[in-house]
Amino acid sequence: MAPAADREGYWGPPTSTLEWCEENYAVSYYIAEFWNTVSNLIFILPPIYGAIQTYKEGLEKRYLAAYLCLTAVGLGSWCFHMTLKYEMQLLDELPMIYSCCVFVYCLYECFKYKNTVNYPLLFFLITYSFIVSIVYLNLKEPVFHQIMYGMLVSIIVLRSVYIVLWVYPWLRGLGYTSLTVFLMGFFLWNVDNIFCDKLRALREKMPPVVGAVTQFHAWWHILTGLGSYLHILL
Repeated sequence: MAPAADREGYWGPPTSTLEWCEENYAVSYYIAEFWNTVSNLIFILPPIYGAIQTYKEGLEKRYLAAYLCLTAVGLGSWCFHMTLKYEMQLLDELPMIYSCCVFVYCLYECFKYKNTVNYPLLFFLITYSFIVSIVYLNLKEPVFHQIMYGMLVSIIVLRSVYIVLWVYPWLRGLGYTSLTVFLMGFFLWNVDNIFCDKLRALREKMPPVVGAVTQFHAWWHILTGLGSYLHILL
């Protein structure tokens, strides 16, 4: 039984500006945060299936882009948690911004009557992504990224609530389900950050399989990945 403590591993010392509560290399010598890594499968497999179905059904390319962006987030997050390297951290965090911009575009284009491109909105979202990327690459401050990401998520939530309340009320079940699942993940993300020391101490007293259930950042991946997938369906 591996002790619940950080170890040295294949990828060497972490260089990322963030580390999470999971013990490094406690499960595998080749994966820094094992549960935080494999939990990203929820970001990868369902969106790939969604992208295939979108292509088969001939839906607009914006929906295909949404699924592929969600997959990119999962792949980037996988690389980040597997290595805890700064370069891989960027592969996780920057696609989060880009995918949310795609989601915003889809939500604000859902009432159009023909296959057109909203160039002003597209220009604004590309500019937003570019500015956030440049500032974050120079600032290297995770809080800045979290604020910029949170702003996009807030826009998505408000727009979605408007749609299910006033335009397509028969979609309320799906809309509220995706939002609730996402918020549950956000709640556990905060629990993982705030009570990390207590969670680590608890895991030292528990069998590895039982302790894995307390990896709340992994649950954040599972719940937000599922919530995001349901939101694209919406």
